[in-house]
Amino acid sequence: MEFQLASLWEALTDAGPDHTCLVVGDDRHTRRSLDDRANQVAHHLLSIGVGPGDRVGLLTYNRVEHVEAMLGCWKISAVPVNLNYRYVADELEWVWKDADLVASVSERTFAHVVGEVIERLGAPVGAGRHLVIEDGSDAEPGFEATAWTEAVDAQPASRDFGVPRSADDLYVIYTGGTTGMPKGVMWRHEDIFFSAMGGGNYLQPISAPEEIIINGTEPAMPMNMTATAPLMHAAGQWVTMISMFTGGTSVVWHGRSFDAGAVLDLCGRENSQMLALVGDAMAIPVAEEMERNPRELPALFAVSNGGAMLSPATRERLAAAFPGKILSDGFGSSETGAVGTGANSAPEEEGSHFTVGPTTQVLDPETLEPVPTGEPGMVARSGHIPLGYMNDETKTGQVFRTDAAGTRWVLSGDRAIVEEDGRLLLLGRDSNTINSGGEKIHPEEVEAACRSHASVEDVIVTGVPDEKWGSSVAAIVQLADGASLDLDGLQEHCRSKIAGYKVPRHLLFSDVQVTNVGKPDTVWARGFACAELGNDDPKAAG
Repeated sequence: MEFQLASLWEALTDAGPDHTCLVVGDDRHTRRSLDDRANQVAHHLLSIGVGPGDRVGLLTYNRVEHVEAMLGCWKISAVPVNLNYRYVADELEWVWKDADLVASVSERTFAHVVGEVIERLGAPVGAGRHLVIEDGSDAEPGFEATAWTEAVDAQPASRDFGVPRSADDLYVIYTGGTTGMPKGVMWRHEDIFFSAMGGGNYLQPISAPEEIIINGTEPAMPMNMTATAPLMHAAGQWVTMISMFTGGTSVVWHGRSFDAGAVLDLCGRENSQMLALVGDAMAIPVAEEMERNPRELPALFAVSNGGAMLSPATRERLAAAFPGKILSDGFGSSETGAVGTGANSAPEEEGSHFTVGPTTQVLDPETLEPVPTGEPGMVARSGHIPLGYMNDETKTGQVFRTDAAGTRWVLSGDRAIVEEDGRLLLLGRDSNTINSGGEKIHPEEVEAACRSHASVEDVIVTGVPDEKWGSSVAAIVQLADGASLDLDGLQEHCRSKIAGYKVPRHLLFSDVQVTNVGKPDTVWARGFACAELGNDDPKAAG
């Protein structure tokens, strides 16, 4: 047995088949029932020719079928690929082509955009290659599709796949990255298990794959964890798999939009011990709901955050709303896995402080040597790290580097200082990526959408501080001669080009300034936008 995700899951299932491991809305799965369903998915994929290394796109909201499909792919060493349900056709087409998808699972709601992409790419169809999950929508696919239930129900629940597995099997997560279009981060199963899925034990990762069976009957720290992040993102997948692999229960929020009251009610109903949130966009409404309608939630002992930083003010509100509970800030990314935690940081403490393990250091990005205590450098991680980016050797070479001693590092892009107590103080991203409510937004992509408007002569896009989302998008537009433009008009235009969360929320006017080498002056842009919008802290943006 190896550290392969499906093999680990099956060993856990056989050790404790009757434990309820997954709750999504009204759908409840024991390990055995989830495993049986995943086996049926795997058999269907095999029946249409999907095999080891083949990529299957998953385009759904949070629902039980998403987890069934992931496990089904891993069982035959295929690769589930997360597709962002906010993407418009151009964005979805790019990821579909980059990942070279051979099959898909999507909700009927997304039939139009999936059909458009399949037609554009001439993607293979037929023989159950594209499964559609009924969700109450009346959208017509416009391409040859098979109903999920029809395809999966027809298959056996046995494990006789006849496919070799390996700890080297690929796990791929598409991320916004730092520049350009989304990139597929390629992990080995063994590496992602230890770096982001808990390693089988919160306190001390398991040392042999067979040790996972202990979690079937006597887990060290089983927890019901309420996951609120979308399963299409790393944060949602990782919280879900951490709770299941460590012997607990994953309680997945299934609403299509965040509802703080319903989420807290879900925690109470399922006796969740941990509530996982993503940034101020979720934390603020949760704090407000607890202030308006306090709940006892006796089983809850921790509120965790990851994917986007909490502001000091929000951390303080959470501390007041959940007295006596652990407040935990997680730090990591799709490229690094879970790097560190800021558990029980003082709510009023300035900045974001994290405790990290021995494989994480702050390095000089040029020499890859550790920087002295108190001096800024870049957060880097060694050990269980990804292989690199799919189809992008250049970017892989920039982010994944080997030092003079032969140690391979992933450079996170986050600047930090090592403080006297050994904790890391984060200073911010090394790029101009805008993190809005946990979603990564590339200014270059938004700029391209804005420039296609007839009234825009030039544009520079930057992030500005936002009370709810952490950062929001501001477009500084240089108008064409005689042209006029308002925010509504720009937003309407951009929504046909890019996902709604990327559309500018602020429109400002100025001649676009450049640096002395002719590149857009991003420092000026951030300062200008913050000043115009009445915010005097440009470093807080992005």
